[in-house]
Amino acid sequence: MIFRRKGKNEDPETDAGTAADEAPVDVRAEGPFDSSEVGADVLEAEERIDLGALVITGMPGMELGLQVDEQSGVVQAVLLMLEDSALELRAFAAPKTSGIWDEVRQEIAAEASRMGGTATETEGTFGTELVLVVPVEDPQGQIFSQTSRVIGVDGPRWLLRGTVLGRAAVEPDAAAPMEETLRNVVVVRGDEPMIARESLPLQMPPGAQPNVPEEA
Repeated sequence: MIFRRKGKNEDPETDAGTAADEAPVDVRAEGPFDSSEVGADVLEAEERIDLGALVITGMPGMELGLQVDEQSGVVQAVLLMLEDSALELRAFAAPKTSGIWDEVRQEIAAEASRMGGTATETEGTFGTELVLVVPVEDPQGQIFSQTSRVIGVDGPRWLLRGTVLGRAAVEPDAAAPMEETLRNVVVVRGDEPMIARESLPLQMPPGAQPNVPEEA
């Protein structure tokens, strides 16, 4: 289920050819959303899973995993798995005045190069994203190249980062469910002051166990 965010001054009678046609494309027009942009009925819908800073909607057959720090018990990321593809979600605080995806993207690209891999910028449905190809060592000690897509979406005082892994990183058909899932995310930033790039707090849903995938 995808919800469309209404513009504050949306006017259905705006004439074509006006300056509005030249405005930058709003990549968040159909999600992901800020909690202030949706109603309580959306946040509390039965198919949605409340993870604190992120409220998500799973696809049929999708499993939910949580990456938890063993020492602190803090949930660091959300992992949504479907067949041989996955979507990792992380959310960060950002300044009121500007987004941080441009800066973060450059840092991710530099880290990929440091690891001996490559980072290529490309334009996707969420704006500028990165395609990373980095060397990875498997449990047997063999080195292989892993491809991933890193998508960043700037919202009001937050950055949502989605990393597409597996077959969805290289095949558009497999990527479609992951992109739809990302569009359905609602970010609950909260009003408390936070340092830019600080992780927004995530929590386990009721009855979940750390590192045990649950049906999403």
